[in-house]
Amino acid sequence: MKRVFLGVFVVAGIALFVSLGVWQLQRLAWKLDLIETVETRLAAEPVDAPGPSLWPELSAANGAYRRVRISGHFTGARPALVQAVTQLGPGFWVVEPFQTDRGFVVLVNRGFATKLEADRLPGMLANRVTLTGLLRISEPGGAFLRSNDPAVDRWYSRDVTAIAKARGLDDVAPYFIDADASAISKAPPIGGLTVVRFRNHHLIYALTWFGLAATLAGWTVYLIRFRRGTDRE
Repeated sequence: MKRVFLGVFVVAGIALFVSLGVWQLQRLAWKLDLIETVETRLAAEPVDAPGPSLWPELSAANGAYRRVRISGHFTGARPALVQAVTQLGPGFWVVEPFQTDRGFVVLVNRGFATKLEADRLPGMLANRVTLTGLLRISEPGGAFLRSNDPAVDRWYSRDVTAIAKARGLDDVAPYFIDADASAISKAPPIGGLTVVRFRNHHLIYALTWFGLAATLAGWTVYLIRFRRGTDRE
């Protein structure tokens, strides 16, 4: 009975490790496809930002990191300062409402500013401009262990719905745009700092699970042979 139990345990363990390895290979294929898709989007020419008719179908899979353009003007509403750490150090993303010529509002991340720069930022003039940038999907809730607090205007993530509500905005796109470096001006905030990087350790994980399966199988064969040798003596 004990041998049967151990046999079932070993077979189940090997099956589990192999299935986890196969799952990681599937994740690897998905990640490589994602990386290729995003790289293609980053290299493409800007297209018009999705309008209201396309919002219901918009998702990270079909929209994130597309290069888009919008024309219109900044509304002059107070920007939402979203805490951030970039290659320039700690500071804030400066997120402002942009009224498009097509009738809807988009939150635009103008770029990064240090705390000192953010405190001294002049308001954007209501001049008509055309800007380009990367379409980004809303980041609801906040960051790890830190929740957005709209009541005191404290932001840890670019939560489109919450920021729009806090600013009393209507007809707001369910995404925001990270402005290109040259989209508005060369003065702070500095655009074009979006980091597009995907962790891809799935092959290592897969080899680890397959290695555990092989190790368990090898030790099992060794113990069976050792036990048989002992029984013969």
